[in-house]
Parts: sequence; C-alpha cells; structure tokens
Amino acid sequence: MNVLVIGGGGREHALAWKLAQSPKVQRVYVAPGNGGTAADARLKNLPITDMAALRDWAIANRIALTVVGPEGPLAAGVVDDFRAHGLRIFGPTQAAAQLESSKAFSKAFMQRHGIPTAHFEVFSDAAAAHTYLDRVGAPIVVKADGLAAGKGVVVAMSLPEAHAAVDLMLVDGAFGANPGGGEARVVIEEFLTG
Repeated sequence: MNVLVIGGGGREHALAWKLAQSPKVQRVYVAPGNGGTAADARLKNLPITDMAALRDWAIANRIALTVVGPEGPLAAGVVDDFRAHGLRIFGPTQAAAQLESSKAFSKAFMQRHGIPTAHFEVFSDAAAAHTYLDRVGAPIVVKADGLAAGKGVVVAMSLPEAHAAVDLMLVDGAFGANPGGGEARVVIEEFLTG
C-alpha cells in the first residue's frame, strides 16, 4: 500500500522512516517533507501544503493510509475532511484536536472533568488581564491560547515580565493567541513548582 505522511518536521520524518520499514508499504509520500526525507530513497516528498489539494491527490493516487504529524492541519480539520471523502487517516478530529490547539479549551476540559490542573483564568481584554496580574502577583504563567509552535508560554518570575507577556500576546497578537483567527486570548495560570 501507499502511505501519506502530512508534515515537514523531524516528527514526520521519524514517522515516515518507520512506516517505510513495513513490508506492507510500497511507498511513503511526505507532504511537504524536508531535506532529510528528500535524501531517503524510500520516501518521496510531495510539495503540496493545501489540505484540499492534498486530499484530492490522496484520492487520485489511492493512498491507503494518511498519518498527520503537525497540530495545524489537525486543528484545521484535516482528519474530518479526509474521512468525509472516504480516506483512512490517523489523527484526532478537529473537535478532539482542540485539546492541543486551545489552551483555554484544554484547561476548561480538565476543570470540567476533575483532572488536576493549575488554577487559571482566561482573558481577551488586556486591561482585565493586567488587573488580575496585579492582584495575584508573580511568579505566574502566561500562555497564548492557540498553536504557538512551542513558543507561546512565558513563565514570568516578576510582574513586569508577566505584564510584558500579556501585552505581547493580547496587544501585539504574538504566538497565535487567537485560535481559529478569532479574538486573541491568554490563559494566566498559577505557577507550580515541581
């Protein structure tokens, strides 16, 4: 069978490398892939990043299984779309991917289901977030609510650092603090040691 791996990072390279070792796999395509996947004769990079175009390519090329690596396509609903078109795909649905794509959603989910988590508040208004910071003090953790490629968290050891993080995320819109292109939000949570 032919397999498609969506993504271009090291995680996707590792997935493609391992999938290519299966005797049941004829070819592994990696979209868009990277220099490492291009150098591996068992893998073939596919320069398609548009998910609808990739879906159509998978249908036309009879891809037996697609594996999704990055959070972005998952949050955008690639699994739902591929499944709706009869394609086999491994990854969480758009609804389930919210656990990764929205820190506010995941914190509320944990709270709702009694899963231990640090105390938190969610803000879209910078002035309200600053007022809250002044009330609770530091150290404190400020998180952009959205996919931030591992960069959207500031562990602020001082109030000035916490205020600067809020401004960076809510005023400047840094780190994708607006999941789905909506209103920018931050999660401010208590600092836990250990």
